[in-house]
Amino acid sequence: MADFNKVLTPGDYKKGELNVVIEIPTGSNHKIEWDREHACFMLDRVEPMAFAKPCNYGFIPQTIDEDGDELDVLMITDQPLTTGIWMKARILGVMKFVDGGEVDDKIICVPADDRNNGDCYEKLEDLPKQTLKQIEFHFNHYKDLKKPGTTEVKGFEDVESAKKVIAASIERYEDAHPELKVKKSVKGAVEEAKEALSDAVDAAKKAINEAK
Repeated sequence: MADFNKVLTPGDYKKGELNVVIEIPTGSNHKIEWDREHACFMLDRVEPMAFAKPCNYGFIPQTIDEDGDELDVLMITDQPLTTGIWMKARILGVMKFVDGGEVDDKIICVPADDRNNGDCYEKLEDLPKQTLKQIEFHFNHYKDLKKPGTTEVKGFEDVESAKKVIAASIERYEDAHPELKVKKSVKGAVEEAKEALSDAVDAAKKAINEAK
């Protein structure tokens, strides 16, 4: 299995798109998690069936949230997705969430290309209100049978707020992987050099045409 943190980037979040890896399908009570150390999925625990996931659950590669894990994603689809797939997603917003005193925010997304509904979801307000109510209820109570009162949904915020959470998580990952910063810096310098060369060629062509 590929190491998603090595073969995928977070995606172009500034334009509202992400690369997302799915861990748990909608309707599953299996708490499946990406094991960074072994680069594979593991079953962490089996939850009570009453608290099966109300939506697909996954993560953004090359990110670290405040809890030390990859930044989580709640992926809204009509049918369950399969553990282990990756997809391009559109950002709708963020669920501000605290778990055991730690910030554990969840980015809310939909598929970037959903021809079944005509890509009708562009912001949180486009989702059915009942969908967000079910998500909020689930995350407020899914640990009640073992650790009651340890989770709290603080609220839902818009795309711009989500982008700030993503940017901070990418920065944490890059701070933990300085070689990635060097690679991105070199890539940026190469792109700038290509752009400068292209501008110089265009200027030279224009000068030649004007001299004729």
